[in-house]
Amino acid sequence: MGTEGTRGPSAGPSQAGPHPLGGSNGVPAGRGARDYAIVTAAYWGFTLSDGALRMLVLLHFYQLGYSPFTLAFLFLLYEAMGVVANLVGGWLATRYGIQRMLVVGLATQITGFLLLSALSPSWTAVMSVAWVVLAQGVCGVAKDLTKTASKSAIKLTAGNASGQLFKWVAFFTGSKNAMKGVGFFLGGLLLQVLGFQHSLWAMAGLLALVLAGVLLFVPPLMGKSKASKSARELFAKNRGINLLAAARVMLFGARDVWFVVGVPVFLYSAGWTFTMVGGFLALWTIGYGVVQGLAPNIVRRSDDGLSSEVPAARAWSAVLALVPMALAALVLMQVPHLEWVVVGGLAVFGVAFAVNSSVHSYLILAYAGSEKAAEDVGFYYAANALGRFFGTLMSGLLYQHFGLFGALAGSATMLALCWVVTLGLPVQRGRAADAAGSARPAAH
Repeated sequence: MGTEGTRGPSAGPSQAGPHPLGGSNGVPAGRGARDYAIVTAAYWGFTLSDGALRMLVLLHFYQLGYSPFTLAFLFLLYEAMGVVANLVGGWLATRYGIQRMLVVGLATQITGFLLLSALSPSWTAVMSVAWVVLAQGVCGVAKDLTKTASKSAIKLTAGNASGQLFKWVAFFTGSKNAMKGVGFFLGGLLLQVLGFQHSLWAMAGLLALVLAGVLLFVPPLMGKSKASKSARELFAKNRGINLLAAARVMLFGARDVWFVVGVPVFLYSAGWTFTMVGGFLALWTIGYGVVQGLAPNIVRRSDDGLSSEVPAARAWSAVLALVPMALAALVLMQVPHLEWVVVGGLAVFGVAFAVNSSVHSYLILAYAGSEKAAEDVGFYYAANALGRFFGTLMSGLLYQHFGLFGALAGSATMLALCWVVTLGLPVQRGRAADAAGSARPAAH
């Protein structure tokens, strides 16, 4: 059999036949909701610790006197490793099963926490930065291995019903981001009560409990299938996935280019306390997650799963691009109480961004094949990580050289490109796989 034969008719979503869990795993359909709930709960625990980690690192090293650009630099390897982890994680989840990758991701995160806890105040600044960047890189691998495996599980547990798939994706994504917001608050609280090192130990203990739950309750062979045999086959995704991945790079780059460094530093320089800044970011992330969970009630769904959802992705991308454009103009005009104008603009941005992200998260599973959903999701979230990496880097550079206006202008530019890319998204399922057949080697 050639490589095409391993993918078979499930290369396009429309061609995949009915199946209880989206593949040939032999798991009864009645366990779909149970497995979905278990995987979601496990990812909640992981996301709680991941959000707390970001706030721990940010607050701890800001208190030590690190500059905004250095703070952004601490997270660069974290984001960069996500690109590799998503690609490799999707392939590994297909080859070895989702449960094993969840276990590997959780164990890797625990390792990253323990590495960070070994940081010594007696080290030089250069050595401390190098150690933190390395440990953050380990945590970046953990995050995206776990995320790819978890989101792939949704494709399997929800089956082919587009309405249920959209609802489950929206709830998973929204609740995950709300939990990250809680993690932001938890990180600040732990740092104040327990200190840096003991906080990391406490979170490692929490994840050890989550890891035990995954080992006990997630089916060992969930999502296991025939993985791609070559890099060419792994990267040769269908047209819908390729375009959606490109849009995702721009979407998340546009968020992080002003959210990672620009907004926190701007608000702090405007007189906000660190507690106020951290609390606002936590509330924004929780609200963003709530809106993501409500996206199925905001976006009209279609019977075929694409004809309404793809135009929605285009429309919301256009709306989103207008927000940083308007804010950049207001910054140039130096309107009174600019910090509160920015806060209000960020709230509007959060609503439009949440709907965009939720629709994208649904579309990737709608375009993905069933047998290799983990590979398709991994490829897509590698683009997500690439966008975060680029946005994090540009956030420090643009804010340092051009202030908040530069960060907002960069965001608006990337969102305009995101909208242009979404114009090419396939609206019919048959066309989503047009490029896949020609890109992959022919069967022999």
